[in-house]
Parts: sequence; C-alpha cells; structure tokens
Amino acid sequence: MAVPKYDEMYNEILVAMRELGGSASVQELENEVAKILKLSEVDLSILQEKHNRTQYSYRLAWARTYLRYAGYLDNTERGVWALSVKGASARTLDKDEVNRTAKAEQKKQHQQKHSEEDDDEEVEGISWKDMLTKILKGIEPEAFERLCQRFLRESGFIEVEVTGRAGDGGIDGHGVVKLGGLLSFHVYFQAKRYKDSVPSSVIRDFRGAMDGRADKGLIITTGVFTRDAIKEAQRAGATPIDLIDGNDLAEKLKDLGLGVIVKEKRIEEIEVDQEWLNHI
Repeated sequence: MAVPKYDEMYNEILVAMRELGGSASVQELENEVAKILKLSEVDLSILQEKHNRTQYSYRLAWARTYLRYAGYLDNTERGVWALSVKGASARTLDKDEVNRTAKAEQKKQHQQKHSEEDDDEEVEGISWKDMLTKILKGIEPEAFERLCQRFLRESGFIEVEVTGRAGDGGIDGHGVVKLGGLLSFHVYFQAKRYKDSVPSSVIRDFRGAMDGRADKGLIITTGVFTRDAIKEAQRAGATPIDLIDGNDLAEKLKDLGLGVIVKEKRIEEIEVDQEWLNHI
C-alpha cells in the first residue's frame, strides 16, 4: 500500500506505542507502525521531495508532532516518545479533531514563545538541515571524505586516515576510537555522498571488505538508509556497523560547529523592583 498521509496514521501510532510498552525511540516507532500498516520496502524507500528523509519518516514525524500538540504524546530531549495520560486512555482518534486541537495549541505556543516551528519539523520552505545536506551532496567526493575525517577527529577518533582506494569494497578510511583511556577499537569507515536511499547491499559489501580488518564499521552518508539496510547493519553475529544518515550528520556537525553557525537569540527580561523603589 502507499504511505498514508500524516493524519491517517494517528491511530496506528497509538497502537504501536502500546505494543512497545508506552514509550519508544523514533526508530522503534517507525518499525512498529510500518509493520502495522504492512508497508513494503519499496514504500519505505520513497524519498520526500525537497527533504533529506523518506516520505514515510517525514509524514510520521508530522503525525508525532500533531499528536504531541494535541496532548496524546510526550517526548524528551533524548528523543524518546511516550504516551501521555491522555494518550494512554484514548482508544480511537478522530483525525479532524486531533488536527484542530493540535493547530490551536501550536498557534498558542507560537504566540507565547514568539518563535518559529522546530527546524526539523518544517513543512514549507527549506530547513537548515536540508540546506546543509544539499550542499554536502554537491561537493566533490574528496572534500566530503576530508569533512568526515575532520568530523571523526573532532568526535574523539585518533589516527584517522583517508585511503579511498579503488576496489577496496567501499572502504574510505580507518581510525581508532579509545573509550575511557582504556579500550581501543579499530574502525573502518565509508563516506558516501548519496542522493537516494542506501540499500542493504551497500552494508553487505562494506562488511565483506572490512571483515577481519577492524572491530567495527561506520558508514556516513548524506542520504538515508532503507529499513533493510538498518536491519543488516544490526544483524546478530556479524561485524557491527554503525550508521549516520544525512539528518544525524547535520545535527553532529551543528554540535561540533563544523560548517554550521548557531546564533543565540537573547531576550531581554525586565522586571520592576518595587521593594527597592519603596525604600528609596
């Protein structure tokens, strides 16, 4: 079946949240809702126009956002979503009612905070993440490899070397990450400028090339990973491979201040000191 519109997935999200014990990461929720909707790998791989994510992920993000504004879901800064008290007691949702409630609450919060909608939940226009990803997709492969090298060094990797030899199974470089000053892990990485979804075959080829040569693998891409690719990367008994997609990379570059400038907006708060004036 085709991917439903965001407001046609409200009830499936509630069912999925209950199946997952009342709370879930974004990935867990996406997997469970996809299972309930019986979406195929083709459905889940369709990219959302102008946004660096799949259509399914994009619409589900909006469904989560509307359910949060309507009071059925809560979420934390750590990216965990949970049923609210209202959500836990709800059984069947009317999408028109949810939309009305959510839009009213969204408008209220907008007026109170005098702020724009969250950057990563933007419907119209291009968010900073999309702009950054568009630029990264257009730079030379060697430049993207250098960016990934700098990114890994800033993230705590040592001895990071870009190799990028042809016929090396997609291996672009390697480095060492040390945990707590005690344990070291040798990591092979692949820097992939991808305009579309990264399939599971890329994961299998990369693992085959690095097996026996490293403790872990890491694939960094400007695109998105298909659900099968994510499953393959996490396959039990195989050399573990971590995945960083375009949205994850954008967030990490922002945190590290690499190619992204965060301008803080300060709001002046003024309070009249009545006690001081009374004793002048």
